[in-house]
Amino acid sequence: MTAAYRKFGLGNLVLLLALAWAGPGMALERLRLSLVGATPEEGAQLEPALKATSTLFSARRDGRTDPQDLISAALADYAGLVEVLYGTGHYGGTVSIRIDGQEAARIPPLSPPPRIEQVDITIDPGPRFRFGEVRIAPRAPGSALPEDARRGEPARAAALRGAIRQAVGDWRATGHAKTRIAAQQVTADHPSARLSARIRLAPGPRLRFGRLVVTPGSAVRAERIRAIAGLPEGTVFTPDAVETAAKRLRSTSAFRSVVLREADAPRADDRLDITATVVDEKPRRIGAGAELSSLEGLRLSSYWVHRNLMGGAERLRLEGVIGGIGGESGGADIELGVRLDKPAILGPDTGLFLHADAEDLHEPEYTTREVSLGGGITRRFSDTLSGELGLDVSYSEVNDALGRRNFTLVSLPGTLLWDRRDDTLSPKAGTYLSLEAEPFVRVSGGSGAGARLVADARAYRAFGARDRTVLAGRLQLGTVVGPALDDTPPRMQFYSGGGGTVRGQPYQSLGVPQAGGGQTGGRSFAGVSAELRLGLSGKIGVVGFADAGYIGADGSFAGSGDWHAGAGLGLRYDTPVGPLRLDLAAPVEGRTGDGMQIYIGIGQAF
Repeated sequence: MTAAYRKFGLGNLVLLLALAWAGPGMALERLRLSLVGATPEEGAQLEPALKATSTLFSARRDGRTDPQDLISAALADYAGLVEVLYGTGHYGGTVSIRIDGQEAARIPPLSPPPRIEQVDITIDPGPRFRFGEVRIAPRAPGSALPEDARRGEPARAAALRGAIRQAVGDWRATGHAKTRIAAQQVTADHPSARLSARIRLAPGPRLRFGRLVVTPGSAVRAERIRAIAGLPEGTVFTPDAVETAAKRLRSTSAFRSVVLREADAPRADDRLDITATVVDEKPRRIGAGAELSSLEGLRLSSYWVHRNLMGGAERLRLEGVIGGIGGESGGADIELGVRLDKPAILGPDTGLFLHADAEDLHEPEYTTREVSLGGGITRRFSDTLSGELGLDVSYSEVNDALGRRNFTLVSLPGTLLWDRRDDTLSPKAGTYLSLEAEPFVRVSGGSGAGARLVADARAYRAFGARDRTVLAGRLQLGTVVGPALDDTPPRMQFYSGGGGTVRGQPYQSLGVPQAGGGQTGGRSFAGVSAELRLGLSGKIGVVGFADAGYIGADGSFAGSGDWHAGAGLGLRYDTPVGPLRLDLAAPVEGRTGDGMQIYIGIGQAF
């Protein structure tokens, strides 16, 4: 690589010191970057990258016009612009930066200009080099040189660096944790515009995991940190196992930061110890939320969490909800719950939970009081797939269109969650699938057995400038199989209408009419929702949406049933805890409509 002037020594250091005495200069009137000898295609690729890297262009965007700042930026640009040329495969270019006609690197150090009016950056990228021989050896068994670093491909510096990183990573993935570069020779042949490289690797011995050494300072006991991390001591080292162990620790929410670091050298038995350094989160947390609907009224929720109850990263959560305040949904609802989660009970990915819940609900079509106790196990299968399986016992007293009844149930609730969204509060891409199954047996107050099955699928797609437009879709399906409607507790039945199903329709307005008057929930449910979310300037966004819901008396969807639908517009305002949501919706189909509905909350509707 040649340049019009590229020495940077004592003289330039004196220049920078001298410039500190220069007074403020006039505004920079012109800054121009010119490419010579480049094809139109090369220019279209190079010019944006060069301007994005240039410190001079950055200074102009920031409004900096002081001569000292501009000359310092020019001196920094020599190396920065050359690096861009290397990155695109141009190893024989020249860079000239002229300040008011004088090369920046030749400005006399003791007589800096009092003002700078014009800067011209002229770059001749020279020929684009291609790879000749690229040899990185020895290679891990079964590995190969990446396509973009093979003979004849554009000789981008990033491609060569990537090929070296991949070769080292391939060895590490097979247990050679201390693979290093033993020697390297990179040659640029200017007459043929070829770049050749020979890299020799030293894989070192194949290592196995040693101990997980826990740095003191955490309130979580060291043996519990080891159990949660689940580092497989004695097995062959892999970087993926280290990352998985770190993710397990982070998922407990007991730690603010987690760092797992390999020992500098293996032990004599070729085992590599890993040091865990964790910083605890604050052990307690309090939170609250609120949602408002024109018919459902105000819903207030709060919770208290302890992240490390007994020194083993146990998580205790107490929560309470009061809903239906000032609404027309049948009266105020009260829900109380407590849940304890203990991680790493049967291996690092399986935990234990216990819970107790109580509720007093006054819904439009029924009232119920219920208490339940239960517990079970949680399982994390991967970063995106998790599940729960429990055993619950519940007792409820019910009053609805079918009369007064009580239910004592033993059930086996299970959930499988596959979450590939890029963000849980305001996703722009990915998918979400939740499957729930709750087989149950009625052990008093009647007889019967059955199961409640629910599926919730969502998908998101962003497009347009800066992905500011998002198309979101949701499909919900539910069914109760087994018992007749009068042997099915109301909490297991399905209704449609309101914020969680069909906006624009009154809360739980669609059910199954009964001969004696009133209605109950159904044994089958389908819900479809679509939203078009458009981000405007700043934190403001608008949403257009449409929802539809179906309720049937029969669990197989084969019997009679009814549909209703709603649509509307919404406003979003981004906050650190998720978008503030305001939706206005009206009924568009069905017999349950009751005028315009208003919904206010935190987070997207789905």
